[in-house]
Amino acid sequence: MSETCNHDCGSCSANCASRQAPESFLEKANPKSSIRKIIGIVSGKGGVGKSLVTSLMAVAMQRRGYHSAVLDADITGPSIPKMFGIHGQAYGTDDGILPAVSTTGIQLMSVNLMLDSEETPVIWRGPILAGVVKQFYSEVIWSDVDVLFVDMPPGTGDVPLTVFQSLPLDGIIVVTSPQELVSMIVAKAVNMAGMMNIPVLGVVENMSYLECPDCGRKIEVFGHSRLDEVAAEKGLTILDRLPIQPQFAALSDAGKIEQTEGDWLQGAAVRIEELLK
Repeated sequence: MSETCNHDCGSCSANCASRQAPESFLEKANPKSSIRKIIGIVSGKGGVGKSLVTSLMAVAMQRRGYHSAVLDADITGPSIPKMFGIHGQAYGTDDGILPAVSTTGIQLMSVNLMLDSEETPVIWRGPILAGVVKQFYSEVIWSDVDVLFVDMPPGTGDVPLTVFQSLPLDGIIVVTSPQELVSMIVAKAVNMAGMMNIPVLGVVENMSYLECPDCGRKIEVFGHSRLDEVAAEKGLTILDRLPIQPQFAALSDAGKIEQTEGDWLQGAAVRIEELLK
């Protein structure tokens, strides 16, 4: 035990001998909830497209006939409601908070649905942010959900730690990009998952290439990807590679991500379907 230990294992990732079992921090879901699997979408840095991957994963599983839901754990930078065209505020009953529901039936909960205005900044300290994430799991009524995707903020701070310790994750998907930082990005996420004993289902590379609209040639805008090398080193499965696709940005801005054309992220969808079966 460190000399500076404050005996609050819930805010510490140290693996000391006196540490309580991680299970002791698990939150209980709302008694009215029904959730089969919980998958975290993570990255070691920001700007790689976690929210896009989360949204497309929810859409992909919904199209496969499963009931998807998204818990937006990026409290200070929420974007999920806008991508699905959800505005206004969530409301509740005596049993709990009711999630918003998209046009195709995907359940959503985000801090933007709890604020008076979508443009209100969230200027809260770590413990409050962590508490909100716990409430989104324990107080929201997630009804008949096959897969709950958790869109996590970047890095390894309070909120990611809270998700790893407080939610019964069945696995994580790591999102990365082709830049030289890929090794560090993947390593941070994988190492944190290892410390928390959470399975890594695989890696999705976003902005992997740009396809020429005339000849179909794949152009590596950000240089040659090192993902194969890093995945082999870490023993990870590469689930999918997403291109730079103008429709993603246009549909996200318009709140119509569910209208995306194409069967994106099928490798990740198959991996999650294996868990469900």
